[in-house]
Amino acid sequence: MLYLIALLIGSAVIGAVMFVVQLVPEESDSVRRLHELADEGHLAARAKRRREERARRLQDLLENLGARVGGSRDASEVRLFLMHAGFTGPAAVPIYLGGRFFLGVSLAVLILLTVPLAGYPVLGAVFAAVWGFLFGWMVPLFVVGSRAKKRQHQMVKALPDALDLLVVCVEAGLGLNQALVRVAEEITNVSPVLGEQIVLTNLEIRAGTPRDEALRNFGERTGVEDIRSFVAMLIQTDRFGTSIAQALRTHAEVLRTKRRQRAEEASAKTAIKMLFPLVFFIFPAMFVVILGPAVIQVYETLSKTF
Repeated sequence: MLYLIALLIGSAVIGAVMFVVQLVPEESDSVRRLHELADEGHLAARAKRRREERARRLQDLLENLGARVGGSRDASEVRLFLMHAGFTGPAAVPIYLGGRFFLGVSLAVLILLTVPLAGYPVLGAVFAAVWGFLFGWMVPLFVVGSRAKKRQHQMVKALPDALDLLVVCVEAGLGLNQALVRVAEEITNVSPVLGEQIVLTNLEIRAGTPRDEALRNFGERTGVEDIRSFVAMLIQTDRFGTSIAQALRTHAEVLRTKRRQRAEEASAKTAIKMLFPLVFFIFPAMFVVILGPAVIQVYETLSKTF
């Protein structure tokens, strides 16, 4: 009887627990999806922090390595070269030098370890490692130079439009500083690089830098000859008190003429550039299609004759 009573009580307790569990509302699909998205967001943020931490460590490593490689030599030319490419950070020079050295050494060590395994002599491996170091040392130079050329080309294309906007702003009654601010806001939609450089010039002027010096820095940062001539014209016009609007209009017309001449020069070079694809790719295929059947017929005729 006692066992039966205990069994009944246990069954009642289990049934009550199951009843209470059934009364608890289940988590809906939308709530479950929100929890999953929150977990994914946390994972993505954690992964992003890890990537940023690794990038910061690599940057510190390259900066320390570049400081040791660069030593105490003058880095003004390297800094100016990096400014042309858009790298204006205070640690740009040591990171650039450290990256060149690290890439060169990595390629040299990799070649030195893999070439002997392929069965080549050690002297050949050393020679290949030297070439690998030179290749790794020069690759960042070409990459940064290509980036600088692209930025300069973009600024050259957008400069006449910026001058037209500057002429409109000056003729509307704005001062040169306010006109530069307005032009920087508008030209960003056409050329973000040129807009960024004009914004930096405006910030230098607001910080107390004389306008002549800020404009010269603008020309040095970009490295574009057209912008340097534009800056020289502005400084000269401001110094002698002549009409800025007229000078800007004339200079904008000159820049448009230069741009048209560059386009005509590029179109004139098209025929010469097409010569090599024609000679090495198109003409051989045409010769095969045109002369191929005739050569086959001549060969068959000569074979039957002899």
